[in-house]
Amino acid sequence: MYGLIGQMLATPGKRDELLAILAEGTGGMPGCLSYVIAKDPANADALWITEVWTDKDAHAASLKLPAVQAAIGKARPIIAGFPQHFETEPVIGQGLKA
Repeated sequence: MYGLIGQMLATPGKRDELLAILAEGTGGMPGCLSYVIAKDPANADALWITEVWTDKDAHAASLKLPAVQAAIGKARPIIAGFPQHFETEPVIGQGLKA
């Protein structure tokens, strides 16, 4: 499996709008085992995105899906940055088969 954990910053006051846009583009991604978007309680403009994929190729393929491309295009003007990003190798978790 392949995992990602990343912090995404919205432009000031736009976190909920960014969250809504990201949520639109997350359905029907082949190979996606888990995709969680969480608000950062310590930063009113930050989101944390935690992803688990069957493999790295599935994640790369998802970025080419029309719905994902549309969400990225719509969100780009209100994304202020990606200050933290980590690749992981998921081993076990609720609903995951090792």
